[in-house]
Amino acid sequence: MTATLSDFAKTTFRPSTGGTERTVYRAGAGPGLVIIHEMPGLTPEVQAFAWRMVENGYTVFLPVLFGTPGKPPGGWAFARSMAQACVSREFHLWATDRASPITPWLRSLAKHAHAECGGPGVGAIGMCFTGGFALGMAVDATVVAPVLSQPSLPFPVGAKRKAAVGCSPAEMGRVAARCEAGLCVLGMRFTGDAFVPGERFETLKKRLGERFIAIEIPSPDDLHHIPKNAHSVVTKDYNDTPGHPTRVAFDRLVRFFEERLKTNPA
Repeated sequence: MTATLSDFAKTTFRPSTGGTERTVYRAGAGPGLVIIHEMPGLTPEVQAFAWRMVENGYTVFLPVLFGTPGKPPGGWAFARSMAQACVSREFHLWATDRASPITPWLRSLAKHAHAECGGPGVGAIGMCFTGGFALGMAVDATVVAPVLSQPSLPFPVGAKRKAAVGCSPAEMGRVAARCEAGLCVLGMRFTGDAFVPGERFETLKKRLGERFIAIEIPSPDDLHHIPKNAHSVVTKDYNDTPGHPTRVAFDRLVRFFEERLKTNPA
């Protein structure tokens, strides 16, 4: 089935502690999974990924952070969404040692999803511009399956930003402590992606050790028609053909969520 926006229920969410009310689309049944859309917004490609997760037995929650829901990606849509994000105080585009201010809101949504869906906890996946947000969410014990798909913030200008993961030292310390206690963090990137340099994953490997599961897909790859500028692992550059590297990565992602959301994690 090819999902459209009408296949998702349109709801709203505001944290009980106050703050911004945002639109959240949801669908499915089973453990909760917060899917944080990429730039330029909740595109048809993001909806298609969310529906694949519905078909795998999850209740998906898709908050709208910027852009027009359902609008296909394009140069104008990207420019408008990027301009919106640049002037917003909820996103840190350049900071190397702070999570974006939107992160506490996302943690509240994760707690809400867990209260509704039950289970050992919820999963969270950020993509591209939002890729690192799932790391900041993992400060909270509610998030038991955080996934960073091509985490692009802070923008990798200069050596320090290339190695940064957009998280404060205190938050990173909390995630590292959780990893020592059994948490795992999954990361995905294309090796040729200039927006997600290898230094960023090296930082995560050093801080989280073997509890950071890195999926690094070679690019370019002529055999599998993966260009050097491939970026979006589970959306735009995804290929559902069995054996394709992005399909292999997706299957590993599904197992990651199953192991942590459908059983009692270690």
